[in-house]
Amino acid sequence: MGDGRWSGDDEGWRVMGRRRTARWRHARERRGHRSARARAAVVAALLLCTTAALPGRSALAAGTPSPYAFAPDARPVAGAPGTADAAPLTPGTTYKSSLPSGTKSYYRLGLDATSDVYVSATAIPAPGTTLSASDGIKVTVQDADGSNCSFGSETFGIVHTPRPIAAWAARQASANRPRCESAGTYYVIVERVGTAEAAPDTWDLELFATSEPPLEQTGATSAPEDWDSASPEPLTGEEVRRDGGSGFASAASVGHGVWNSDIEPGRTLFYKVPLDWGRQLYATAELGSANGRAGYVDGALNLSLYNPVRGLVDDASTSYNGRQEATEVGPLPPVAYENRYAIPQRFKGMRFAGSYYLVVHLAADMAERYGDGPLQLTLRVRVGGAAAAGPGYAGEPEPGDVFQVTEGDRWAAEGSGAAGGGGDAAMTVLAVSGIGAGTLVLVVLGVWSVVARRRLGAW
Repeated sequence: MGDGRWSGDDEGWRVMGRRRTARWRHARERRGHRSARARAAVVAALLLCTTAALPGRSALAAGTPSPYAFAPDARPVAGAPGTADAAPLTPGTTYKSSLPSGTKSYYRLGLDATSDVYVSATAIPAPGTTLSASDGIKVTVQDADGSNCSFGSETFGIVHTPRPIAAWAARQASANRPRCESAGTYYVIVERVGTAEAAPDTWDLELFATSEPPLEQTGATSAPEDWDSASPEPLTGEEVRRDGGSGFASAASVGHGVWNSDIEPGRTLFYKVPLDWGRQLYATAELGSANGRAGYVDGALNLSLYNPVRGLVDDASTSYNGRQEATEVGPLPPVAYENRYAIPQRFKGMRFAGSYYLVVHLAADMAERYGDGPLQLTLRVRVGGAAAAGPGYAGEPEPGDVFQVTEGDRWAAEGSGAAGGGGDAAMTVLAVSGIGAGTLVLVVLGVWSVVARRRLGAW
């Protein structure tokens, strides 16, 4: 019994005890090492999550335009070359697709006989794509017999550098068009227009479908005519920092006030303004001076306004020669359901309450004259008019909150652009998130330490 495990004498038992103690010690050390490694892994993971939640600035610092940010819940869908294989679109849903050159992409809608349904298509050409002023995108809604219910198109215009642009079309049961009032199958057709139709590349595409229920009671069928159409004085006051988002879904909230940000050549910034029924919007975008540099750039700055269903309302552009320049959208009528009966297309778009989107683009051509570094952007947003009651829908839209302004929307858009004080709601959320993440790290480490001590104590 040379190992001492069953010798029957005291010396054997002492040998056995020393060996057991050594094994216990080694096991305890191994568990301690594993616990330390696990704690380190948890800390690394939590710090990684915290870092990922912070807004990325490396691309901005390098002067590289950020890509378009699709909605996080966007569903992938493929456009079909014809109606036979067209994939269905559901109102209230955002989709991610693509738009090849030289073809039409078909999608399908199954609609009732009473709701108005809108489909917006946002085209995103890749950076570096060659475009002309006439290039753009067209969206058409047709019934099962191939008759057009409506169509809309949008081109890159004078700012012919790659940027997100959106066009919209609708099936309006409220428009008294007999061929588009019945329930059944409808088709959405998305295609390119201009010389881009024959370009060999494929554009990314974001589709957004929305339904609007009928009214409980039929009201006026003509657009309001008595509204203040004079251009107000540009808003002044203390500027508040508010960096724009990179897509409709990530648009930064702004309200009545003066807001500023940095913008690089080729970059597009998205902002959203909550507008109740009866409220009126006027906005300008200003580009700061270039600190001694000069050089003329045609169509350097573009400002576009989209309504809650991502339908284009208005857009404007300005050139740049190194001095401060500004462009504006407006004046536009107060938000009213009856605006859909207006003759000017830009007035028709002001037909819903909800979030309106201000989209600012700085032409990529600016880099040749002024470098990749950012210029100062100032956004002046004036919200006038008085909030009014809604039209009284006989049902719920899809998505459910698309035609309303919530308290959360108002809070997010608050700032001190006109009166001083206040701050950036996004940075407040970020600060709270950072504190929460730090607290979580400490809590997890504390719990882990207690559990580890108990386990080691059991040995």
